[in-house]
Amino acid sequence: MKSNFINTDEYPEADRQYKDRLFRFVFQKPEDLLSLYNAVNGTDYKDPSALEINTLGNVLYLSMKNDISFLISGTLNLYEHQSTCNPNMPMRGLFYFSRLYEKYIAGQDINIYSSAAKTFPFPRHVVFYNGTAEEPDRKVLRLSDLYETVPGDSRPSLECETLTLNINYGHNRALMEKCRRLEEYAIFVHTVRENLEKQMPLDQAVTEAVDTCIRSGVLKDILTEQKSEVIQMVLETFDQEKYEKAMHQEGYDDGYSDGKADLFLELIRKKLVKGISLEEIARELETDLETVQKLTDQI
Repeated sequence: MKSNFINTDEYPEADRQYKDRLFRFVFQKPEDLLSLYNAVNGTDYKDPSALEINTLGNVLYLSMKNDISFLISGTLNLYEHQSTCNPNMPMRGLFYFSRLYEKYIAGQDINIYSSAAKTFPFPRHVVFYNGTAEEPDRKVLRLSDLYETVPGDSRPSLECETLTLNINYGHNRALMEKCRRLEEYAIFVHTVRENLEKQMPLDQAVTEAVDTCIRSGVLKDILTEQKSEVIQMVLETFDQEKYEKAMHQEGYDDGYSDGKADLFLELIRKKLVKGISLEEIARELETDLETVQKLTDQI
């Protein structure tokens, strides 16, 4: 897999399953995910087998490429990683939870048309933020804050809360102390950014960060065993962050400026060369399929 802005021919092709999902990759083992859950919720569960992964696949219209969802002890958890601030996360969470509950109800063969009340897992939506914009350690986003104002004392029929946690190095220290893997992830990303501040080329900054962290025992098992895959994921992730920052600049929501359109076209072109389908390109770039199809005709 090649970066969109630098040459990464020296790295072997990574398996498609890795893509740019470094956060999800770091927490792919149940024991690490359980540790993260315990840290967030102040619990002390010991048995990773109590955790049931139920992440949805092929949810293209949501573009939720960094999600992890799982059931444990009567709670339905949706964890996402974001490198840009997105106040619309509660609406995205609502869509995703509706699909998860559909899947749960079907799997448990629950008759929701019964006259008897049924019980369902308690929903928890957590976003782990590590972008460069300044954000508090934690904040709660509410779906009701996105509704148009209604006169009077009317209460909305739908609510969804999203807990956003800043996981940049130096933030949420108590959380990091409870989950060493999360702290290691924060240190690794911080090390890459420190190298970039030294004006290193991106590929050098990432490679040296990997070597530094291995020597320091940070994510040593992952970085040692799957070094090339991690390097490619980070290169791809930083390309995606550059694209997302362009997408979120003021005045870009309703159209493309020439420079940003060129970036968008270049990303699509290189993903097509890799053999990625139009549907998956739309999902990865968080846009609609029709837009990708129109731009593909220009390439």
